[in-house]
Amino acid sequence: MPGVVVRYHEIALKAGNRQRFVARLVGNLREVTAGLGVRGAQSLPGRIVLWLGRDADLDEIRARIATTFGVANFSVATETRADLEALRDEVVAAARRERFVSFRITTRRADKRFPHTSPEVNVVLGRAVQDATGAAVDLDHAERTFTVEILPHAAFVSSAKIAGPGGLPVGVSGRVTCLLSGGIDSPVAAYRMLQRGCRVAFVHFHGGPYTDRASRDKARELVAHLTRFQLRSELWVVPFGAIQAEIVARVPRSHRVVLYRRMMLRIASVLAAESRSRALVTGESLGQVASQTLENMQVIATATSMLVLRPLVGMDKAEIIAQAERIGTLATSTLPDQDCCSLFVPPHPTTHATPAEVDAAERLLDVGELVARGVAGAERERFVFPPAAGAERGSDASAASVPRGDAVAPTLVGTPEPMPIAPQPESEGSRHVLRTHSGSSRAS
Repeated sequence: MPGVVVRYHEIALKAGNRQRFVARLVGNLREVTAGLGVRGAQSLPGRIVLWLGRDADLDEIRARIATTFGVANFSVATETRADLEALRDEVVAAARRERFVSFRITTRRADKRFPHTSPEVNVVLGRAVQDATGAAVDLDHAERTFTVEILPHAAFVSSAKIAGPGGLPVGVSGRVTCLLSGGIDSPVAAYRMLQRGCRVAFVHFHGGPYTDRASRDKARELVAHLTRFQLRSELWVVPFGAIQAEIVARVPRSHRVVLYRRMMLRIASVLAAESRSRALVTGESLGQVASQTLENMQVIATATSMLVLRPLVGMDKAEIIAQAERIGTLATSTLPDQDCCSLFVPPHPTTHATPAEVDAAERLLDVGELVARGVAGAERERFVFPPAAGAERGSDASAASVPRGDAVAPTLVGTPEPMPIAPQPESEGSRHVLRTHSGSSRAS
């Protein structure tokens, strides 16, 4: 009967916290493979075993484990008895199913009560494979590696390792909220925080009513895709065009972009608190655009007391694009749209804003009222992976939540309901639409 042997690396270095990290990874693996025929999951020294039923969907199980953070690599393996004769029979049978000119045997004994050491098992099984296939042993550059995992009461034999995404299990590092523009950078920033074990909520600012729906649709598609890596996501969609228009009408042209960004951080901080986040995340990369100079990033960050993380700050654009392509967000991010970042942008924005200049400009605005307006207009949407019961396996998650009255119907779990945000002095009494999506977005 087949099983899956999951191996981790960084988690093993966590000493006193290792048990908590492994327990989270086991829980995430159980959740992501739910409904696919996994009978159970067991934590063993240095590895996790998923026990599969006869109806297990191996292809989908592979696809889902390959996007589970904390997994260094894994193998779909054949279960057999933990005795030398049974291991020899299974390894020889596996070798006869393949063609190769060189091989090696790698044995791992999780059960130290097994009467033979790992090198002894390697020698016995290696001789059996040589006799059966005529292939040569090559310990350094083998064409095929057969891995033997000896566990209490059972053993597994496999001939291929599938790479996982590494990192830490989602959920061990707390919650953060990512400002998601719909461009290339911010989805990569979110991915990198997921890889460090954070659960990520999202805030998207759109230029409505001055722009079309393209950026909102892109944001939903990106969140649906990234949900595959964390199973549940929350997206706040915030209308920002009217707030930008107010800034344009009252402040000097050169400082508009900096004030846009400061206003976004203030609004995102309120929504992040509702999501119980401990930090904000942006896709900023030092020197990439006018708002991303050291001076501007510093003065923008002072708009909030919340920690602002910039996981891409030292990466160049080529590196970011390459990672976006690897994680499967590039195609969506490069679709044409009208986002609020390009709305009302002056021809020569300042690259060296000072606190005094920004303070003088913001005294021309009712900052509290603008923040309250942004928070009041926010709509919260929830995305779920794996698909809910009744949803077609492998279909893309719907990201088509739309304003009330629109005829387009999204895939929903439950019914949209009004949801007040936690009371804030500047937004008390505001209402927010909660929409929940179910489905999957296959990783490229």
